[in-house]
Amino acid sequence: MASMVESAWTYLITHFSDFQLACLGSFFLHESIFFFSGLPFIYLERAGWLSKYKIQTKNNTSAAQEKCITKLLLYHFGVNLPVMILSYPVFRFMGMRSSLPLPSWKVISTQILFYFILEDFVFYWGHRILHTKWLYKHVHSVHHEYATPFGLTSEYAHPAEILFLGFATIVGPAITGPHLITLWLWMVLRVLETVEAHCGYHFPWSLSNFLPLYGGADFHDYHHRLLYTKSGNYSSTFIYMDWIFGTDKGYRKLKELKSGGDDTGLKKM
Repeated sequence: MASMVESAWTYLITHFSDFQLACLGSFFLHESIFFFSGLPFIYLERAGWLSKYKIQTKNNTSAAQEKCITKLLLYHFGVNLPVMILSYPVFRFMGMRSSLPLPSWKVISTQILFYFILEDFVFYWGHRILHTKWLYKHVHSVHHEYATPFGLTSEYAHPAEILFLGFATIVGPAITGPHLITLWLWMVLRVLETVEAHCGYHFPWSLSNFLPLYGGADFHDYHHRLLYTKSGNYSSTFIYMDWIFGTDKGYRKLKELKSGGDDTGLKKM
């Protein structure tokens, strides 16, 4: 397996420059993972398949879904790609490389674990700030246009928010200057996580059923369907920050009502 990965990586670095791989390669990888993982949830919602696992009964219109895709392409090419290009010198300065040898799995896993922990901390506080009155009205409300989220809405946001919360994702790699393959793996995991958190479905095989402190779709869906002043659940991947600061109390109360079968309480939430 390791030799196959190394052979594939050798092909990439002998046919493309560092700049092409770090900027254009990263952008292509992001778009591929994002749309291939997010688009199926649109078709699930339209066809009504697996509806028993859908968290909300409400569905988005085709027009709303198409608006999301159109704006996403505009934001990705108009914001994400330029940011990747402009940040390339910073990552190079901090030590990012694409050459052989590849880092060990121990190094990769340690760095990615650090990225998750740091991203959760930075994202939580950035997200809470975006839920202050002025910033919510003028910036974060764009993301909350979709009270019933689906996978692709995970990156549907005001350009200012893309830059603001995007910092939480790149600050870890910017500090450590990882190998490009580590950066790519981190990006893939982060994209898959945020798409899953916004997918609108809670399956028996969802990670939140097996991985302690993992938020997932059920946790984040609660955040989208409440008014901004009452939402809570600000965490990104793992929910320890909400637990520490008590901003998940409403969600936990809802879970208790569900488990107790209190329909009256549920209607009030």
